[in-house]
Amino acid sequence: MPLKSILKTWAQQIRAPFLLLSVLLVAIGGAVAKYDHKFSLPRFLLCLVGVTFAHIAVNLFNEVSDFRTGIDLKTRRTPFSGGSGNLPDGATSVRAVRAAAILTLTVAALIGLYLAMVAGLLVAVFACAGAAAILLYTPLLSRWGIGEATAGLCLGSLVVAGTYFAITGTLTLNVLLLSAPPGILTALLLLLNEFPDVAADLAGGRKHLVIRLGYRGASMVYIGSLALSYVILIAGVWTHLFPWPTLLACLTVPLSIIVSRDAFRAGEDFRFLVPMLGKNVIIVLGTDLLMAIGYLL
Repeated sequence: MPLKSILKTWAQQIRAPFLLLSVLLVAIGGAVAKYDHKFSLPRFLLCLVGVTFAHIAVNLFNEVSDFRTGIDLKTRRTPFSGGSGNLPDGATSVRAVRAAAILTLTVAALIGLYLAMVAGLLVAVFACAGAAAILLYTPLLSRWGIGEATAGLCLGSLVVAGTYFAITGTLTLNVLLLSAPPGILTALLLLLNEFPDVAADLAGGRKHLVIRLGYRGASMVYIGSLALSYVILIAGVWTHLFPWPTLLACLTVPLSIIVSRDAFRAGEDFRFLVPMLGKNVIIVLGTDLLMAIGYLL
C-alpha cells in the first residue's frame, strides 16, 4: 500500500480532525498561564503532545471495543459519529489498532510522569485519572451512564487545569472555575454524538444518557448544561475572576440557541441530526478557542 494511503487510513483511524479539541483545551490552560506571567513553552508543548496522544489512545481503544462488540456493524455512520469504519472495512486490524492504542497511551504516560517530576505530583493524579478513564470508558463507564460526565472531566476540565498546573506548578480558583465550561462542552459533544447511535449502542450493551433519558430528556440535559457553561463565563467576568475579553466565548450563543431547538426535534431523524452535530462541533471548538483568545487579549 502506498505511504499516502497508509497515512490517510491511520489519520481516519485516530479520527485526526477530532484531536483539535485536545489542542484547544491545552491552549486554554496555556493562555491562562501566559496571562498570569508564568508561561513555559517547553512544558506547554509537552502538555500538547501528551494530551493529544492520550486522546488518540481513547479513540483507538474505542474503535477496537466497538468493533468487537458489533456496534460498528450496526451504527449509521456520520461525519461526526460512528467511528472511522476502518476495522469493519478491513482497512486495519484489531491487533494493529490495539498496539497503536497501547503505544500512544504509553507515550502520554511517560510525558505525564516527566511533568509530574518537574511540576508536582498533582500532574500524576490528573494523568492517572485520565488513564483510568481511557481504559475503563468503553467496557464500564459508558455502560453505567457516566461516560459523558467522565469525558467532560478527563477530556475537558482536567486538561485545562492540568495544563496550567504542569506549566506553573500551582492551581488557582480562577483556572479551576474556568475549566468548568470546557468540561461541560466536551460532555455535551459526546452527548449529541450519541443521538444517531442509540439502537447500535443499546444492542452493544451501552447505557449512556440518551438511552437512559430518551431523546427529549437528553435534549433537556443538553440545553440546561449548555446554558450553565455560559452562566459560569459571565459570572466569572462579573466577579472579576476572568478578564472581560473572556466574554468573546459568548459569541457562540446564537448558534447554541439554534442547536438547542434542533435537539428537541431531531430524535432519530437524520435530516436534522447531521447538521445539528456539525453545528455542535462548531459551538464546542469555537467556544474553547474564543476562551483562549480572550485570555491572550
